[in-house]
This record gives sequence, C-alpha cells and structure tokens, in this order.
Amino acid sequence: MTIQQTRRDTLLMLGASLAMGGSASSDELSEKKDFMQASLAAVKQNGQRLEPTSKLSFGMIPVVRPFVDWDYYYTMGPMYWLPNEGQPFRTVFIPKGFVTDLASVPRLLWSIFPKTGRYAYAAIVHDYVYWVQDRTRAEADGVLAAAMQDAKVPASTVTEFNLALGVAGSKAWNDNAAARAKGEKRILAKFPDDPLISWDEWRKRPDVFA
Repeated sequence: MTIQQTRRDTLLMLGASLAMGGSASSDELSEKKDFMQASLAAVKQNGQRLEPTSKLSFGMIPVVRPFVDWDYYYTMGPMYWLPNEGQPFRTVFIPKGFVTDLASVPRLLWSIFPKTGRYAYAAIVHDYVYWVQDRTRAEADGVLAAAMQDAKVPASTVTEFNLALGVAGSKAWNDNAAARAKGEKRILAKFPDDPLISWDEWRKRPDVFA
C-alpha cells in the first residue's frame, strides 16, 4: 500500500469519526497552547464591522480565547475571508464573539491533523458558514479549500479534508440546521469573566448572546 493510499484511508477514518461525532480531551492542550501563543494579531475589538480592502484582510491571525476545556473558542474581534479574483465565492464576515471548535478532528488523528494546524483560520471560516448557512454547502466547502490554499496548506491536506467532508459534511450541516431551528446560538454578546467556565455552562445563560 502506498503512502498516498494510507493517507486516503486515514481520511476516510477521519470522515467516519466526524460523522459519528466525538469530543476533545486534555491530551491536545500543548498543541492548542501553541496556537493561542501565535494568536497575537491586533484587531479592532469594539464590535464594528471591518471593511475589507484587500486580500490582506485574510492575513489576520484569528484572535480567539478558549473556554476552560479548550474544546471551544470564541473570536475576540471580527474577521474576514475574501475570495481571490475569479473565484465564485462571496466574502465571509465573521462577527466578534462567534464560538468555534476550530478543526473538528477526532483525537485518533491529532498527530496527523492537529486541531490547531495551519488550516485553523480556514476552519473558523468554514465553521461559521456551516453555522449560518447563508450559501450552499458546496460553496461552503469550496470556501474552506480556497481559504486553506490561501494559508499555504499543502495541496494533499486540502484534498484529504475535502475527502473527509464528503463523508461527514452532510451530517454536520444538517445537525447545525437542526440546532439553529431549536434556538441554539453561537454568537456571544457577553464574554465570560470566569476563566474556569466551560462552553456548556456559559451557553445556558440567557443573557450572553447577541
């Protein structure tokens, strides 16, 4: 079996695991801390919309803060992703306070695809589009691939993530639609002041959402 075939089989495992769901654990703490230390870019934090002026808007390292379990994060400022010239996609605006789990990779595959890899920015963009569903799922997946390419993610990894989405994307899309229909929210108006609070605890408070 070739290396390419092995990685392909691994991605099918990734997709299957995502389709069944899964949870993170403290074993990925070091990788997540490395990501947080790199998340130092300055962004406006007053909740105002940032007007995109060029593709450089993509270059903003996402400033995110974790809940205590390091499974979920919220954006500390607004973010943009802009399509390249000729791409059939619309700009993605992510408001301050959006809650994301970054790249939804099961623990079994962290050594190959850490949740906080080079594709983390693209994962936040993809999470948001999958949540608001203001375009088709096919376009959402296309945005992920384009955003990963912008971040210079290796082409093989982009292909592998697309493979995983082919297996698991439909379930994630439908689960988000069902959650929104039931009134679940993911955009915070109020940030926690207790560093030991979890996302599950914080989201049960009725006054924290936009």
